[in-house]
Amino acid sequence: MPIDATIYHNPRCTKSRQALARLQEVGAHVTVVKYLDTPPTRDELARLIADAGLTVRGAVRTREAEYRELGLAEADDDALLDAMVAHPRLIERPFVVTAKGTRMARPTEAIDEIL
Repeated sequence: MPIDATIYHNPRCTKSRQALARLQEVGAHVTVVKYLDTPPTRDELARLIADAGLTVRGAVRTREAEYRELGLAEADDDALLDAMVAHPRLIERPFVVTAKGTRMARPTEAIDEIL
């Protein structure tokens, strides 16, 4: 039976492309959400993070210029979520969602748990 999957994808990201290729390799029906063009809402993002078993800080790309420019090193979860929604490049990627759960595909093999 085919797997339905949603990937929060950035086509410029190697890990994101690898995760999408893995989903296609197993024959999943994939919904691709280009989250830079269509960012998740704050509630959706918080749910993705929680469902993946991550902390909010663990889902932030700390090497992005916006992270430094916005002074997020000491920010609390609420401020981080607000910043991630306003500046989606701050969202670590890719999140993959199936009926079996949500994972951050870092490493790519992490999504095998939900396939």
